[in-house]
Amino acid sequence: MDNAPPISRPYRVAFVLVDGFALMSYSAAMEPLRAANLLAGEELYAIDHVAVSGDKAVSSAGTEIPATAHAGDVLDIDLLLVVAGGDPARFDKPRVFQWLRQMARRDVLIGGVSGGPVVLARAGLMEGRRMTVHWEHAPALAEISPSLMVERSLYVIDRDRVTCAGGIAPLDLMHALIAMHHGHDFARKVSDWFLHTEVRPSGGPQRASLVERYGTTSPMVIRAIETMENHIAEPLGLDALAQRTGCGPRQLNRLFGDKLGTTTMAFYRELRLQKARNLLAQTTLSITEIALATGFSNSAHFSDAFRRKYAAAPSAMRR
Repeated sequence: MDNAPPISRPYRVAFVLVDGFALMSYSAAMEPLRAANLLAGEELYAIDHVAVSGDKAVSSAGTEIPATAHAGDVLDIDLLLVVAGGDPARFDKPRVFQWLRQMARRDVLIGGVSGGPVVLARAGLMEGRRMTVHWEHAPALAEISPSLMVERSLYVIDRDRVTCAGGIAPLDLMHALIAMHHGHDFARKVSDWFLHTEVRPSGGPQRASLVERYGTTSPMVIRAIETMENHIAEPLGLDALAQRTGCGPRQLNRLFGDKLGTTTMAFYRELRLQKARNLLAQTTLSITEIALATGFSNSAHFSDAFRRKYAAAPSAMRR
């Protein structure tokens, strides 16, 4: 499909459903994958449902989802999404936490939806990673660890972790993931299938839309900024960014110059530095941890870029 790295086999997704999970959050994450298979006429996504106990999971509404796998199984998957609701801070199953850590060590992309990020945090999987959670569960995260990098966002993709606030936000997350796998045009078809015509960037809803924030309606510029926001810790090069955006590198630079008065990569670096400045102000993470979380190879490289941007050392932001 358009402008996306080819995937030669179905992308394998396992939903780990904690009893009491929010049915809307689960459906908003799973249904776009089913629709993608339907619209493509082939299995782009293979889906498993993992129960943490017994042979089924029960939602907050009483809906039962039969398990195709169980926590503890050795799963050959690409993405594992924990979906939880109710009071996820009370979820206390050491064997499940251990299994999640084992899956993380196998280079599986690990994620959480709604209260799922709380479960991941309790398993020790969110240290050094930016994350979000449903606002209802934010206080629980503060009690688990004050050093967690929690953002008020719809979803956050940070290297090998994906977190989502729940509700209908998974529709926006899945649009981003499908676009990464199969291109923006196909992802738009999937979103249109659900009448989801206003796809929101990861940073909403507390922030204004990208159009309002940057004053441009250029689809390619907006796509590029969305892609940048989803690749803060592991920045893409200009060629890779242009490919995911759907144009050539020179065209993308020309658009950024015309619409925003800067080059693509200069804008990208400024976006990462803004994120770093927020982390300095809002967390107790070390400067080295913040440097790595915002895509800088080391603290010296980060400090040099920060000084040139803000005319002050990172440590000065905390005084």
